[in-house]
Amino acid sequence: MKLGQSNRTVTVRLHAPKAESVSLSSSDLPGTPGQQRTLTKGENNVWELTLPTVNPGTYRYTFSVDGVAVVDPRNPAVSQSNGNVFSVLHVPGADFMDTKAVPHGAVAEVFYHSSALDKDRRMHVYTPPGYETGSDKYPVLYLLHGAGDSDDSWTSVGRANFILDNLIAAGKAKPMVVVMPAGHTGPFGFGAPRAPAPAGAPAGGARPGLGNQAFEEDFTKDIRPYVEKHYRVQTERNSRAIAGLSMGGAQTLNIALADLKDYAYVGVFSSGLLFRDPSQVESDLKTKLADNDAKAGVKLLWFSTGSQDFLIQQTRNTVDLLKKNGLAPQFKESEGGHTWINWQKYLNEFAPQLFQ
Repeated sequence: MKLGQSNRTVTVRLHAPKAESVSLSSSDLPGTPGQQRTLTKGENNVWELTLPTVNPGTYRYTFSVDGVAVVDPRNPAVSQSNGNVFSVLHVPGADFMDTKAVPHGAVAEVFYHSSALDKDRRMHVYTPPGYETGSDKYPVLYLLHGAGDSDDSWTSVGRANFILDNLIAAGKAKPMVVVMPAGHTGPFGFGAPRAPAPAGAPAGGARPGLGNQAFEEDFTKDIRPYVEKHYRVQTERNSRAIAGLSMGGAQTLNIALADLKDYAYVGVFSSGLLFRDPSQVESDLKTKLADNDAKAGVKLLWFSTGSQDFLIQQTRNTVDLLKKNGLAPQFKESEGGHTWINWQKYLNEFAPQLFQ
């Protein structure tokens, strides 16, 4: 992988002497999203492809060698998903998430036992600069990933730690602890569905478990109590936020609306009340949505979805439902689609609004 210094082209190369075909797969890099881009075999059995100008950002990719997906063997940067791994390319020039000469927080892989699921689980936890040497307590943001991803994703491709480092150093965001749990409850599935999908919902792996009740039980019974016991976090409502993208956005809404008095800040990225009938949601949460004191304590209910995102209408419908029930969601319709390019930007916009 080589970056052009003047025009930000990206050249990928792979030494594969016995391969008959090699292609590149990435949802975000320039070209047709989701389509394979063919490499050409050159001298010394090296396959090569040069991409046009690549905007600053962080991208995941894999090679397909004779139909077999493989990571880049010369690139040590990887990003885990729920059942796969990707190589990672960072193109510098996006000031808000570049690695800069500022104080850096720490990211830890934390293992805990889930009593809700009766198994050991992992989450990633970001602590801000100075946490290890101080005694202060910090506000906490629970940050959830999307379907198919893992607790590693928000830092490996989402650049959450660098985004927070830069915001904190610039005085644009409060120092905070960020907890990034694993949203899936099984090796490949999405967990038990909360309700049947309506007609027209996507088939296959995209449908089951987007409500993910098993994860929500793990979150309430184990993740939040673990964090509040083992980390110096403030535990009052005004110091607690929750946000997520796609599946994680739906989980965020399920958790926050069920315990509305527990969260003052809620962020929903490229998501909504997924695959749940709005009338059933209103019925299930009738008492909670009628609690004016609880609703008044929500300082921020922030949505953002790209205009080309396949969930844009679901977001609009959810915002309308919440407004109908006396909440005051803010909704920003951005450019682009269902990609990390947007979610990185959404976190950069959402985090400065917290704990003010």
